[in-house]
Amino acid sequence: MKSSEIRARLKPWILPIAMVVGFLFHDSMEPLAWTAPWLIFAMLLLTFCKVKPEEFRITPLSRILIPVQILGGISLYFVLHPLSESLAQGMFICVFCPTATAAPVIVGLLGGSVPRLATFSILSNMVVALLAPPIFTLIGTDGVEFMPTFLTIAAKVIPLIVGPLVLAFVLLRCVPKVHHQLANRASLSFYMWAFSLIIVVGRAVSFVMREPARVIPLMVALGIGAGVVCVLQFFIGRQIGGQWGDKIAGAQGLAQKNTVLAIWMAMTFMNPICSVAPAAYILWQNTINSVQLYLHDKNLKRN
Repeated sequence: MKSSEIRARLKPWILPIAMVVGFLFHDSMEPLAWTAPWLIFAMLLLTFCKVKPEEFRITPLSRILIPVQILGGISLYFVLHPLSESLAQGMFICVFCPTATAAPVIVGLLGGSVPRLATFSILSNMVVALLAPPIFTLIGTDGVEFMPTFLTIAAKVIPLIVGPLVLAFVLLRCVPKVHHQLANRASLSFYMWAFSLIIVVGRAVSFVMREPARVIPLMVALGIGAGVVCVLQFFIGRQIGGQWGDKIAGAQGLAQKNTVLAIWMAMTFMNPICSVAPAAYILWQNTINSVQLYLHDKNLKRN
């Protein structure tokens, strides 16, 4: 059997394997945490090298998904608030949180529009950076100042998105041969994503296991709620995307979340226990991604 055939057969299982490895070796992940931003930067650079500058533009799909993301999160918070403040905050952050910086990688693997999703990912993260401070104040978080919070969030997300994009365009103009070589190796971004997933899952598991036993019922509710919200966002995003000719970009744009940022925002500006929801969301969204990759590869072989 050729190495390419082996890779093709293993590919749908790589994300589940990464999650299992992260779970089993969660105590060893903290020293590797510093590599995660660099992995995201590198995988986005490879992905953006496949996209022409003129392909980046705001589409009607982006203009629809942004209000769904922002208003959906706020509405869910006020619906659940009478039941539990922590549950409401957890579900809010799972919807309000911006699109994952690595989402264009998965969209490319599933055959969706990388430029459309990359544009939306940039827009989504910038809108969240701008709206998070006033919204965190609205939902009852005390002591949130607009400018410091905006600058802190922006500093965490914008360089990871804009940096690879700018570098890809600079390489295209100044060193086209290097740009071409990187574009031809864009498939490596998937394996970088798998390695970063090991780190993210490991750190999330370590956080959950440090929580006291008395909050287990609340953690279970947050975990189940995150699963329901995740499935709904994939479904709604797919329906919206289907109306604008790209179900994959719609689903991944709305449902594949920047969970590392979500956990940080939850622990910094909300009741820290609600960060269990985005931690559980990591497992839900990557399980769905694994199933999608498996079905996509199966359809390719059939056709």
